Amino acid sequence: MRARSWTATVVAVVLVSGSGCATEPAAAPPTGTSGDDGAIYLDRSYSPEERAVDLVSRMTLEEKAAQMISSQSVALPRLGIEAYGWWNEAAHGVAREGTLHNANPPILINTTSYPVDLSLGATWNPDLVYREATLISDEAREVVRDNRLDLNFYSPTINLARDPRWGRNDEAFSEDPLLTAALAAQFVNGMEGKDRTGRLLPEGGGYLKTSTTLKHYAANNSEFDRLTGTADMDDRTLREYYTAQFREVVARSSPASIMTSYNRVNGWPTTASGYLMTELARQTFGFAGFFTSDCDSIREIQHGHHWQPPGHPAPLDHVERHAYANSAGLDLNCQQGYHDQWSYANTIPTAIERGITTPTGRYTEDDVDNAVVRLLTTRFRLGEFDRAEDVPWLAAARSRVPRGSWTNSDANRAVTQTRQRLALAREVAAESIVLLRNGAARAGRHGNPGKGPVLPLRVPASGAYRVAVVGHYANPPSMYLGGYSSIQQSAGQANEVNGFQGIRAAVQAVNRNAVVDFLPGVTPGTLAEVDPASVEAAAGYDAVIVYAGTDDRHAREDVDRASLALPGAQTELIRQVAARNPNTIVYLETAGQVDVEGFAAEVPAILWSSYNGQRKGEALADVLLGARNPGGRLPFTWYRDVGQLPAIDDYRIRAAADGSHPGRTYMYFDGEVSYPFGHGLDYTRFDYSRLRVDRRQVDADGTLKVSVDVTNTGRRRGAEVVQLYVGTPSAPAASERPAKRLRGFEKVSLRPGQTRRVNFTVEVPDLAFFDDRLGRYVVDMGTYTIQVGGSSAEADPGQRARVTVRGSLRPTLSVVTVDAPVLLGPDAVVAPELTVALSDDRRYGHRVEGASTPLPAGAVVRYRSNRPQVVSVDPAGVIRTRATGIATVTASVTYQGVTRSTDFVVGVR
Repeated sequence: MRARSWTATVVAVVLVSGSGCATEPAAAPPTGTSGDDGAIYLDRSYSPEERAVDLVSRMTLEEKAAQMISSQSVALPRLGIEAYGWWNEAAHGVAREGTLHNANPPILINTTSYPVDLSLGATWNPDLVYREATLISDEAREVVRDNRLDLNFYSPTINLARDPRWGRNDEAFSEDPLLTAALAAQFVNGMEGKDRTGRLLPEGGGYLKTSTTLKHYAANNSEFDRLTGTADMDDRTLREYYTAQFREVVARSSPASIMTSYNRVNGWPTTASGYLMTELARQTFGFAGFFTSDCDSIREIQHGHHWQPPGHPAPLDHVERHAYANSAGLDLNCQQGYHDQWSYANTIPTAIERGITTPTGRYTEDDVDNAVVRLLTTRFRLGEFDRAEDVPWLAAARSRVPRGSWTNSDANRAVTQTRQRLALAREVAAESIVLLRNGAARAGRHGNPGKGPVLPLRVPASGAYRVAVVGHYANPPSMYLGGYSSIQQSAGQANEVNGFQGIRAAVQAVNRNAVVDFLPGVTPGTLAEVDPASVEAAAGYDAVIVYAGTDDRHAREDVDRASLALPGAQTELIRQVAARNPNTIVYLETAGQVDVEGFAAEVPAILWSSYNGQRKGEALADVLLGARNPGGRLPFTWYRDVGQLPAIDDYRIRAAADGSHPGRTYMYFDGEVSYPFGHGLDYTRFDYSRLRVDRRQVDADGTLKVSVDVTNTGRRRGAEVVQLYVGTPSAPAASERPAKRLRGFEKVSLRPGQTRRVNFTVEVPDLAFFDDRLGRYVVDMGTYTIQVGGSSAEADPGQRARVTVRGSLRPTLSVVTVDAPVLLGPDAVVAPELTVALSDDRRYGHRVEGASTPLPAGAVVRYRSNRPQVVSVDPAGVIRTRATGIATVTASVTYQGVTRSTDFVVGVR
């Protein structure tokens, strides 16, 4: 793995006190590090981390614990801290805000609802995702309390869509880690007020716009057992697949937080896993934010998993489960969902009093201090404790929607559903639609010449023309917008456009005399039976669009699909309509893949998207009539039927050598598919030529430059997703290498006849595989294939190249982290426990599992204090507290010419 150019920063808090380890009583709260009323936490000249340390130092243990719960953390008026709802939602539009204590967050009314993540995944367009997230975060600032509270959002979901039966596939971006990370990173950047490289935008004045939460970490893709099941796999699968996208988003955008999942991984609850949270995410990936539980996942350690840690005499009780979670690195307890009365707030003091021993040692207030500082640092970064005029994001929101004027009811008149936001919802929805099939049209009843593909529809400007829109989902009583959607009441509903409405308006805009009718097609609501009258009527139209789909009755949180069949009688409806009208077009709006084998050959055109937002009807009409080319490409492998899949709770990815277990995803599945990963047609044609690789031999630490010409050889402007895949055909079967891996893509828009040279850079270290035996990444020596084309199945031999890789990786320094002591006496020596990770994932130094190892030979460690009068570092590197105040100590490690640094904050009082 290539060492990143970014520097990871982990805050390790040192609160130095003369009171030893004694906990101060609530009746006599601490006065803070300043020792007087000159509160550092109110001074903007200090960093957010330093301010957070000072604020935490002024709290009692009970007050700290009460800050570590999500709905809501308590107000501390004496310190100017307001109640804060950490649990808010914005998966595809700001949708929930945690405004209630001890209750789930209320759903918001009349906020903009964009297409779901799976539709975003089909756009293959990170810039478009960034634009959408930017508008979502603008709207979030407008509607949250006082424009400055409840600004952490439990979004985006970046679990991989490895099995189409998973109930929450519509929340995933893709089955591929690279594609998922490229899109999700731009969602984070847009939400948090960063540029596309992950740096804070200058117009934000150094503040976050919102904070995001990547979820669910990790390997959480089966609903039926999500509270009780274990995802078992080797470390190679865990690193290469189930956590790879988390790692990459951390590198690209430094998200504020990550959410653990309900399940166990290899028998260990993720919510109590120091391996996942500390060793992988922090020490190896460089994650610098806070961890939150999924809601009540700490409870499920006891009640769902009945977990008894190795060597522990019994399953954990309600106090132990919280100590284990916090000591493993879990900072925030989302404690609403399935409910019991226990949370961090009312168990942490007891856990410390009991002196519970966890895998990291004795549980102490040090664990609590680290967690609360991470949480409050985020709130400082959002500008909560500063004047409104000093926080540009807050001031901008109040300029758009006057302070206090927005209400969570229909009385808001959908004021935040602006033209710009609705227009973008339409644009994203149109770009997400994938044209799976586009065969020849037949002659119509009213002079349609029947030449060329059936799409786009050729609506005559005048004269008779008839279109039927058939199916329950085309014109439902209320539109299904996907999970975690806002509620559209009358004002919001006025801004919705369903499929039938969008098609009718578009057709009649071309031909005012055209007839566009809605036919129910199946039993309304139940979908159980075909409506014979609809089938009979369908014969009399120039074109028929059958609109089929799924909704939350068929797949959702807690509910997996049992099969890939279209619900009810929708498949039979398509077949019967196609038999009566040869110009039948099928649009599928679904949670994911469905079985199309029963009708695909009988209809000339099929389109697909996932749940496509509140302007879905306009977007569909734009594509059907050719106002927009279908720009979507499949973000998953479209399996033919459920029989090709292993059990949904089988988390292995690679195929078994004996054939007992099929592989998953385009990388490892070798059966016949309906449509391959990356597939999607256009209304024009793209040809590839002149593939060039800058060298035929390359070192394992080297770089390849790949370029190809892409030409629009059709008559319409169109957008092609140019996809680059790398394979290892010379690898022995025992190595279980994938057939190919996506290593780059670019979406290019071309005029008819236009050619563009598309360039890719392939870092050979990024082609490494994790070796479980060696405990590190290695690059295979031998022949690699470079394939460039329009999908993972492209087979043009002219667009393939072979490259020989030689040598082995020379790992470089990647991540530095520090775990520092807390609550030391005056004139104390600070002894930081330092960990370094190399680019091949080997770690040295302090390891939380107790197997600490010396730093690599030749590594040099240096410490520097920004306030030596508070904390000094002598020439020998000894760190010592000197005076009351706050200081940041920078730990720098140099190894083989590469230097990486991390900061930890020391509070002395």
